[in-house]
Amino acid sequence: MSFPRTVLNDSVIVHPPGFYIIGFLKIPSVSVYFIFLAFVYAVTVLFNSLLIYVVVSNRCLHTPKFLAVVNLAVIDLVLNTCTIPSMIKIFLMKDNFIPFNLCFVQMFVYYTCGSLESYALAILAYDRLIAICFPLRQNSINTLRTMTCIVSLKWCVCLAATAFVTIIMTRLSFCRSVRVFSYFCDYAPVFRLACNDYTMHWSAASGMTFMSLGLPLIFICVSYLSILGTVFRMKSLGSRFKALATCVEHLILVTIFYIPLLVIFLIGFFLRVIEPDQRVLCLSLASCIPPCVNPIVYSLKTKEIKVKLVTLLHNVP
Repeated sequence: MSFPRTVLNDSVIVHPPGFYIIGFLKIPSVSVYFIFLAFVYAVTVLFNSLLIYVVVSNRCLHTPKFLAVVNLAVIDLVLNTCTIPSMIKIFLMKDNFIPFNLCFVQMFVYYTCGSLESYALAILAYDRLIAICFPLRQNSINTLRTMTCIVSLKWCVCLAATAFVTIIMTRLSFCRSVRVFSYFCDYAPVFRLACNDYTMHWSAASGMTFMSLGLPLIFICVSYLSILGTVFRMKSLGSRFKALATCVEHLILVTIFYIPLLVIFLIGFFLRVIEPDQRVLCLSLASCIPPCVNPIVYSLKTKEIKVKLVTLLHNVP
């Protein structure tokens, strides 16, 4: 197979026309799964768009907490839009080919949104930490301007880090297989196809995983340890319950996002008892379900949003 070649630093870099995504080709009854994915995507778009509209259109919801909620909803929309339509295309059109440049665009968007999702949950943990541990200083510490700066900084860092790890992929030569065993242009399955050294890319992937998943999870755990310490120092049982109740929706989101990823990682990489096809299926579910569930959880568990949604529905002719 002959691939176009480009010269980079006096060495020949071989770039194929594109890659073939083969993660779903061996899964039985895959058509049922893609119908389910279409439903998940429709719910994702509907509820996240509705949540964004309700928060943006109501000035009383223009608070640091709901800025963080809208930030999460935007990330959820982009994340599922990046992967689910392409997965459905593979099933409907029987076309699992993705052009070379589009592959890296998808890779960049997916990993940027994955990192942003993780940090968005950490930001929501920060909001709960300030609200419960520093209730008298909450309005002066966690202002709308402060939250805007935190969210903006998080976007800049994630965009820059993901851009770096994606750009260095263009230094690899792909002169052998172009079959990517995943459900999208996944980073590790792609660089493993290279016919030159990818040690730097392995290190970059490991560092990116720790930065985008490990650090936010550590911060969330430390935040809730501080929250629990503050709650148990409260004298009134009612105050304890009320404080913990404000964390329920966030804890649900954290559980939905992190637990499946940790379980798949531990079973797949350490115990090695999960089949490759099952791993791809589980990872795709772990990626697609949280953006669908997140807005529903916040809509049902947050009183302010429920009230606005009910008002909005009553005003519909």
